[in-house]
Amino acid sequence: RFAPGFSQPFLRLARADRPIGTWLLVFPCWWSASLAAEHWPDPWLLALFGVGALILRGAGCTLNDIVDRNIDGRIARTATRPIPSGAVSVPGATAFLALQLALGLAVLVQLNPLTIALGASSLALVAVYPFMKRVTYWPQIVLGLTFNWGALLGWTAVTGHIGAPSLALYAGSILWTVGYDTIYAHQDKTDDLKLGIKS
Repeated sequence: RFAPGFSQPFLRLARADRPIGTWLLVFPCWWSASLAAEHWPDPWLLALFGVGALILRGAGCTLNDIVDRNIDGRIARTATRPIPSGAVSVPGATAFLALQLALGLAVLVQLNPLTIALGASSLALVAVYPFMKRVTYWPQIVLGLTFNWGALLGWTAVTGHIGAPSLALYAGSILWTVGYDTIYAHQDKTDDLKLGIKS
């Protein structure tokens, strides 16, 4: 509400007005970094993950809205989003996505080499996820793989290697995401059926 007017559509595109998604993205990072720490986790590391989650969750939402722009306008819940409503153009959204990815990279390079490589590899999942509801009835699984990648990053950022506890946390967190996102997906099931989208 207090951001300059020109920035508000872009902040809505990044879902800055709906912070729950950022929390859902950062929790696996914080849990994993806490598990890996000998005592208390490094506050600087937790802050980096917090900022990174805010930026990259926004980037994922921006990419999703670019890909779904022709679908979102036909679904009641998403018709007022910035792209289908005309508040942000596709070129504007693409430039905003590039900015978010550049800021995310600036955060990522603060970490060790393995964590940088793992973080960069997560972009493949981010890029694939928006297309999943066109090919599978379980896009929630891909969202789980994507949203909980931080369970691996938090551990490697502390230890420099991937450990069994981080893999177990990752697997459990995927199931957690499948649960909450399946509930969330019920909001659109009537519109999805009309449009022939799997969900």
